[in-house]
Amino acid sequence: MRITELFDKGQFVVTAEVGPPKGIDASHLVDEAKTYLSGITAVNVTDNQSSVMRMGSLPACVALKNAGLTPILQLTCRDRNRIALQSELLGAAMLGIDNILCLTGDHTKMGDHPQAKPVFDLDSVSLLHTVCQLEKGVDLGGNALLGEAPKFAKGAVVSPCSESVDAQLAKMERKVMAGAEYFQTQAVYEPEKFIEFMEKAKQFGKPVQLGIVIPKSAGMAKFMNNNVAGIHIPQEMIDELAADKEKAKAGITGVEIAARIIKECKPYCQGVHIMALGWESKVPEILKLAGI
Repeated sequence: MRITELFDKGQFVVTAEVGPPKGIDASHLVDEAKTYLSGITAVNVTDNQSSVMRMGSLPACVALKNAGLTPILQLTCRDRNRIALQSELLGAAMLGIDNILCLTGDHTKMGDHPQAKPVFDLDSVSLLHTVCQLEKGVDLGGNALLGEAPKFAKGAVVSPCSESVDAQLAKMERKVMAGAEYFQTQAVYEPEKFIEFMEKAKQFGKPVQLGIVIPKSAGMAKFMNNNVAGIHIPQEMIDELAADKEKAKAGITGVEIAARIIKECKPYCQGVHIMALGWESKVPEILKLAGI
């Protein structure tokens, strides 16, 4: 099932993100997803997130699909050239994975193999163009594909709370022109900025899912402010997390904050994407508190 079909029907699409294990046993990933995420629309599977080596996104997607969930394949340009990216896409289509999220990817210096050579033969925009070419039955070399062409729901990312809204709108426009059919946003902690961005992004006519990262602690919030581009967590939210450390440690405060943001932003978006970062068990409670 391509999630674009649900957007077209006006459904509010809920997705969540999981990370493959750093090993060959995906049973824990599948069990947690079945337990806590079976009630949502689809599950994103990260692709060596933050440049940390893990099991590939594609086999983890297949494991989730076999367990009855709808996976979204995240595909980054950091580790593969255009030949490998096209090969991965054809393999995904053959295995029945028809939802993708195209990303440029974090630099290898950020991860656990900083000596690794980054590729970046393509970026997220040219990767979207590549997918569209494959859907036409032609590869980037101009060679015809054999048999049926693949068809994907093509997603991309945007940062609505970045300091330069105009720059983000320009990036969004380029991605739309390259073939993006839906967007998932970077984490949002400032609803007023998100709403302002969405008023301007309406011109593109593409569904946007509000991105939510559950804030686990005041320390995490400060780290994100200092190290993650496009994110600013207001001081009053940091104070809320610091006010009762036991409550925050139990995840209660983070769940309340996430639900509050979703409630405020829901009228202005077409879905929500929750990046739980190991707190997948909190996703049902967030959605319940947010009235979804």
